[in-house]
Amino acid sequence: MDLGPLNICEEMTILHGGFLLAEQLFHPKALAELTKSDWEHVGQPIVEALREISSTAACSQSFAWNKKALIIIWAKVLQPYPVTPSDTDTRWQEDVFFSVGNMIPPISHTVLFELLKSLEASGLFIQLLMALPTTICRVELERFLEHMSVDTSSKDVAFFLSVWWEMIKYKGNQQDPLLSQFRTMAHKYLSSSDEFSHPPKRFKSDPDVCPTMPLLAMLLTGLKQIQNRILCPRMKCCALANLADMLTVFALMEDNPQEVSATVYLDKVAAVISVWNSDTKNPFHQQALAEKVKEAERDISLNSLARLPSETIFIGLEFMCSLLREWGEELQTMLNSSQGISYDSYRLCDSLASFSQNLKLYLDSTNLSKEERQVVSELAEYVGDFLRKTNKVLKNKSSEKDITASIAMAIIEQKMDRHMEMCYIFASEKKWAFSDEWLACLVNNQALFQEPDLVVKLLETVMGVAVTDRAVPESQIRQVISLVLECYADLSLPDKNKVLSGTLLFWGRKGLSEKLAYLDGFQEDLNTTFNQLAQSASEEGLAKAVASVARLVIVHPETTVKKMCSMAVVNLGTHKFLAQILTAFPALRFMEEQGPNLSTNFVVSCLKETVWAKFSTPREEKQFLELLSCLMTPVKPQGIPVAALLEPDEVLKEFVLPFLMLDVKEVDLSLKIFVQTLQANACLEEYWLQTCSPFPLIFSLCQLLDCFSRYWQLPKEKRCLSLDGKDLVLHILEILCEIVLASAETFFPDTWIKSLSWLHRKLEQLDWTVRLRMKNLFEGHFKCEVPATLFEICKLPEDEWTSQAHPGYGPGTGLLAWMECCCLSSSISEQMLSLLVVDVGNPEEVSLFSKGFLVALVQVMPWCSPQEWQYLYQLTRKLLEKQLLHVPYSLEYIQFVPLLNLKPFARELQLSVLFLRTFQFLCSQSCRNWLPMEGWNHVVKLLCNSLTNLLDSIRLIQSVGPWAQGQEQDLTQETLFFYTQVFCHVLHIMAMVHQEVCEPLYVLALEILTCYETLSKANSSVSSLLQKVNEQRFLKSIAENISPEERRQTLLQKISNF
Repeated sequence: MDLGPLNICEEMTILHGGFLLAEQLFHPKALAELTKSDWEHVGQPIVEALREISSTAACSQSFAWNKKALIIIWAKVLQPYPVTPSDTDTRWQEDVFFSVGNMIPPISHTVLFELLKSLEASGLFIQLLMALPTTICRVELERFLEHMSVDTSSKDVAFFLSVWWEMIKYKGNQQDPLLSQFRTMAHKYLSSSDEFSHPPKRFKSDPDVCPTMPLLAMLLTGLKQIQNRILCPRMKCCALANLADMLTVFALMEDNPQEVSATVYLDKVAAVISVWNSDTKNPFHQQALAEKVKEAERDISLNSLARLPSETIFIGLEFMCSLLREWGEELQTMLNSSQGISYDSYRLCDSLASFSQNLKLYLDSTNLSKEERQVVSELAEYVGDFLRKTNKVLKNKSSEKDITASIAMAIIEQKMDRHMEMCYIFASEKKWAFSDEWLACLVNNQALFQEPDLVVKLLETVMGVAVTDRAVPESQIRQVISLVLECYADLSLPDKNKVLSGTLLFWGRKGLSEKLAYLDGFQEDLNTTFNQLAQSASEEGLAKAVASVARLVIVHPETTVKKMCSMAVVNLGTHKFLAQILTAFPALRFMEEQGPNLSTNFVVSCLKETVWAKFSTPREEKQFLELLSCLMTPVKPQGIPVAALLEPDEVLKEFVLPFLMLDVKEVDLSLKIFVQTLQANACLEEYWLQTCSPFPLIFSLCQLLDCFSRYWQLPKEKRCLSLDGKDLVLHILEILCEIVLASAETFFPDTWIKSLSWLHRKLEQLDWTVRLRMKNLFEGHFKCEVPATLFEICKLPEDEWTSQAHPGYGPGTGLLAWMECCCLSSSISEQMLSLLVVDVGNPEEVSLFSKGFLVALVQVMPWCSPQEWQYLYQLTRKLLEKQLLHVPYSLEYIQFVPLLNLKPFARELQLSVLFLRTFQFLCSQSCRNWLPMEGWNHVVKLLCNSLTNLLDSIRLIQSVGPWAQGQEQDLTQETLFFYTQVFCHVLHIMAMVHQEVCEPLYVLALEILTCYETLSKANSSVSSLLQKVNEQRFLKSIAENISPEERRQTLLQKISNF
């Protein structure tokens, strides 16, 4: 069937036949002369022809053919009669309606209006009328009203009221090519005819006025003309309802009224359809549900395109007042009778209720004259009284309970107005869930439910019903869950996160598995997915991996996240890839309630429960550290949005602060984590640490430092952090203090002073060296407090330094306190050196200082961290250079007095001897019980580091020193001599200390021999061979004293290879 071009076809032939039969019935008169009274006899063939066309057309096209036929007929009515043959030729070429119009004989408006009335096509009439140019539109409506006012029958009244109601409901902006053609041709007719050159006498054309407003005013006038012909109570209800709705929408209501909620909207539609279902006389009684819903939506969705002129408004208000006075009593009696509620009576009460409400607002918010206010007040009283006397109509109008769900589903199926809002109601209503109709709607409209909020609501509904309603078969629950998860799978990643967020909020870490026992195969899916992830951890597979994990994580968030945490730590190299997957789900940053006023990050909980304190290798600890870093500062892959799952302050609170104690085995790892948290987001303007309380953090670190002051006195199980770790603590403390000082201006002055005072008071409980480390922080506020004996050997400025009595620092301990200060930092070490009081010109004073230095060194060295020992090493070199420290060099390992230039090596030889003397002191009877085996291990490591530095220094002197410029100044012999001396010192120390701690010294001895061998082979002096033999014999004699046998033999073998 052709609904496109307006050409001659089978349907047009049927319509042509209907008009021919009508002509024969009216012969000898022409159809153009037909009157209203003639229509009953003559018009039947035309009506039958249209009904025949509609009956043969497909259901969806019958309305379209009616529209096409009526457009052709109306175009025929409007066509100017051709004056000349050339006019006819032009029309054939330009007028798309001319060819089909010629199949219809000349007709009048009477045929058109009567045909519309017979077809009850009020909606089509308004569509076509509003498609016409404004001038023609008004003229045509004027003709319609005149036609209705002549010999007005009850059918005329019913059709008029229906047309008026359609005009009120008209929304405009209908895109229809056929209507556009109709409008275009009407414009051409307008320009070629004098008939439309003047608008109706009563209405002046105003281009700024919405075209609907004058038409509504005309219809109001039309109502007045036929008022006396409105006899049936139902029509009176309809007339009053129309008038009330017109005034409410186009006069009283706000310009942009707030849309009613979806639930109210659905209830209104259901109420209307419920009334239609019970009202057998209503034209929609027999219609299919979808058609009823479409029409009901139109009835309750009245929109104001513009406002009626003030004059029209008050004419309407006065007229309504008049009609209520005239008809009120009759209608009240009818409404209160035992008859069933008709749609017209329901509409009347509903429209008057809305009208009454808006009328009161209008009265309160509009400036009215005294007369106008009186009219409005009187009408408000009439309406209120009418509603009070008929209130049972709306009270008893409750809709059929079983149709609300069907209506909502029909709106969804047909994608009508507000269908997405109906999806939300559909997804939320547990009473509807799992019915056959509900399941079918979900299956057929799955694409509509691909929104995060809808998926969450569906899950909530399914979970609720599955738990409470045991009658629902498991197979149905599985089917629905599968459908919902398919909707979830089709969402974008940000939307998936919204669903995951809702899932965690409603059901916590267990996810859907918390309530559903029907999620078979989850464990299998989990294992399969993570096996694949472990095998294909790459950037290319990231998007696919995220999609796979998305389904798992909503079903059981806890199991999925814990599995990923475990894999990230155990599987080598997978941590970054898995962190990228995790950070693609920012919804996992979910705070779990752990009790009153206490909540924990879900990911933190999973990490603590799965991997924390369960590391079996250093590699696992390293991967855990890197995993935390990635979760705090995620790497952003291309095309996948990611977000941090952990905040530095959370990590600090959960993985650092509880473990900042020397006797906690996780303390070392916690300090490494601390460093990472300080680095996280450090470049941002709003650095996270500024929002925390940094002073308690500083104090916690200071407490940990304080434990190191009595490190070797503690039992082994209380020493979970090595002295190497002390440097890490100091490093963190330094960074913290720098950050706090840099942000000092952000503190209120009073707060800053109070915070510093608090910290200073707290530090009084700790060792004095800990407080001295805070020198830069306290500078300008508090003096440095040191033992009084320090003032005996230093010229300390009293405006910066003050003495305190400290137990253990009696007479003669000034040098010990001084050396402890020198260990703290390079800046304090330099300051202490500059303030030291030693008279270089007094040999006795230098000798006493040197002896005291050695004693202090023995007391300090075992408690030094590697960095602190380095400070002392550098200090000792400077003291030797300044000749403040005297270290006599003995001849205990010299066969013959060497005739060599040892001046370039003087400092290195002195340092080697000093270290030997230190160990002789440490290994003496009075000191050897100071340290446990771990302590001896520590001091040996410190010694080996320093001797290695000496070897590096010697190589540098030998290779690039000023004495290495000429052959006669070659320092090879001197360097070889140094190697023999250091070798002997190392072996001497090995003989004194426990064999269990000798391994680093043994390795160092082998390295010294390698250095000696390499250099001796390059020695080109004449006496080198004899010297080599002598030194080889000498070194062997020293090595003979070493045990155990394996080490001794290895050393002797090494010496024999020279």
